[in-house]
Amino acid sequence: MDAAGYEALRLSLLVSGTATLLALPLALGCAWLLARRNFRGKDLLSAAIHLPLVLPPVVTGYLLLLSFGRTAPVGRFLEQTLGLVLAFRWTGAVLAAMVMGFPLMVRAMRLAIEAVDPRIEAAAATLGAPRYAVFATITLPLIAPGILAGTVMGFAKALGEFGATITFVAAIPGQTQTLPSAIYSYLQVPGGEAQAAQLTLIACAIAVAAVVVSEWLSRRIAARIGAT
Repeated sequence: MDAAGYEALRLSLLVSGTATLLALPLALGCAWLLARRNFRGKDLLSAAIHLPLVLPPVVTGYLLLLSFGRTAPVGRFLEQTLGLVLAFRWTGAVLAAMVMGFPLMVRAMRLAIEAVDPRIEAAAATLGAPRYAVFATITLPLIAPGILAGTVMGFAKALGEFGATITFVAAIPGQTQTLPSAIYSYLQVPGGEAQAAQLTLIACAIAVAAVVVSEWLSRRIAARIGAT
């Protein structure tokens, strides 16, 4: 693998890891809100969260460009107030990865929360435990496997994201070129098939390793919960 391939791998891991960590608390909050609260506009919020799953990724990337480009209102505000530029930067690749992986994270966590019997939480509350303590000591341990599953799915989606990323931040070598866009670029030049195959194998190995580790941790967590 050449230097460009190593750089694409490094950037992909950086983007995927950052996107997953940033999306995790927001995804957990949205999942809890959708699972435990009834409010006006709940269906609309759920539809908005899951919209990237049904929209073509290129459309999602174009909408991000319209919203967060340097000439767009939000993009201009972020640049002028925080000095944060998203379009055609690796930070924009993080945002695209977050948007595309977020629905998968929310869905897995929401299903885990809905599987917890609310009567268990209510019983703890009647004993005088504050709401945050009930969530931290009862709900959170019970939904830990779901959180882990959602995190892995979000990371895997971020690692493989292509359409929205290349539309929003392009594929600039060393700056925004992640593994999928690097593979695509190698396939466009004569003799690049070997490099593309190497990067494909690496991407598959990372994805499989993430799933294996996730399954192992889920079993450990489930066994610990069952022991208590």
